[in-house]
Amino acid sequence: MTATRFSSDDFFKHPGAMLCAAAAGAALGLAANFGRKAIVQGMTAAKGEWDEGLKAEHRATLKLFDAIGETDETQVRKRNMLLVQLKHALSKHAFEEENVVYPAMRDHGQVEAADELVHDHGYVKQYLFDLSELEPSDPAWIAKVGEFRADLEKHIDAEEGDLFPRLRNALGDEGNAHVTTVMNKAGFVAA
Repeated sequence: MTATRFSSDDFFKHPGAMLCAAAAGAALGLAANFGRKAIVQGMTAAKGEWDEGLKAEHRATLKLFDAIGETDETQVRKRNMLLVQLKHALSKHAFEEENVVYPAMRDHGQVEAADELVHDHGYVKQYLFDLSELEPSDPAWIAKVGEFRADLEKHIDAEEGDLFPRLRNALGDEGNAHVTTVMNKAGFVAA
């Protein structure tokens, strides 16, 4: 028995083969994306409760700021790469908070606080835009990073020190379990 060999020309003559190859490629891409999302959100979900997951994301974000702070103006590529990672981490985090946690805060009497936190997120987007517009080699870039971090730490302190514990208490066990589940689903979507 001899094996049949196909040339690249034969491949294009058989549309079924092209469709199978395309379907296999698409399936592989979807599986890889699902795996990436599972890993990214899995780190948050592994913390258990919604507030612990968000605290873990806060710590990971601050580590990205630390890594940026360890660079110098000659490390433009590294700064750009870290900025992309920071944008992704903050986008996912904001999606979880704005679509799950802040609405829960509003539902439990923390309307003004939730609105203020959303307002802060607007400034996060402004900082990310400003950093994207500056050259990473410009001394103003790293100064902007420092200003950004200081403002973000105030936001984190308000959430972790007061607002999240108040919401946790208001939700009760069943409410906390629900917010955890919904937040992890939102994080998976945004990852």
